[in-house]
Amino acid sequence: MTRLWSAGRLTYLALAVTALMSIFPIYWMFVVASRTSDAMGQVPPPLTPGGNLGANIARLFTNTDAYFLTGLVNSAIVAGTVTISVVFFSTLAGFAFAKLRFRGRNALLLVIVATMMVPTQLGVIPLYLLMTKLNWNDRLPAVIVPALVTGFGVFMMRQYAGQAVSTELIEAARMDGCNTARIYWNVVLPALRPAAAVLGLLTFMTTWNDFLWPYAVLNDPENPTVQLSLRALSDGYYQDMSQVFTGTAIATLPLLLVFVAFGRQIIGGIMEGAVKA
Repeated sequence: MTRLWSAGRLTYLALAVTALMSIFPIYWMFVVASRTSDAMGQVPPPLTPGGNLGANIARLFTNTDAYFLTGLVNSAIVAGTVTISVVFFSTLAGFAFAKLRFRGRNALLLVIVATMMVPTQLGVIPLYLLMTKLNWNDRLPAVIVPALVTGFGVFMMRQYAGQAVSTELIEAARMDGCNTARIYWNVVLPALRPAAAVLGLLTFMTTWNDFLWPYAVLNDPENPTVQLSLRALSDGYYQDMSQVFTGTAIATLPLLLVFVAFGRQIIGGIMEGAVKA
């Protein structure tokens, strides 16, 4: 087998420097979270964790201005519900657009793709008015329902399903007596699992980090998402940076856990694509 390319020392050095530059801000965040706010002004800055992490976490969760625990729970509910919904409907619609034949398929797909070209900010005002008509302001459904399906997810799954799902396999399943729903669940969904893991990861991260729309519809300070709680921590003339960094560190942990959980599926999808290529 011919070796097309061999990594040299400069390549490994560049990768090491890039990894260090990527990891250091996260490490520094945890360092400050374990110290007092004075660590921000120390010269040279401290590079080792301190012993105040427990005290900072206790002050964070008892801060009556941020309602941080409520924000964590709300964000988990919103991000989890939206992620499951987006993955389910996107894989279902992607399978339909890629492998099923029905009237208006191309026109409908074009409309879905066109929704991706509209900036999110243009829809904030009419969507806010709709939430007001439904009496959903200051309630989690106002954050969840508008994000249950995304045009990007449908288009991504359609493109992946066109290559990963064999038409012959679907026809064989039909000859065995499977209906469309069973074909989707037993044949299509397992084939789409690597792409669905990537979509789920991206959706969870985007929803967890979303600030604009929750800020517009959740005006009750006692019912925030985690991003609104972090904003409350950074408001005011005096900012307790140890609390801000502690809250940011705790808010980052679910993203790291989700990435670890879906990482094997993502790597599996990359390797599968490399083998096919």
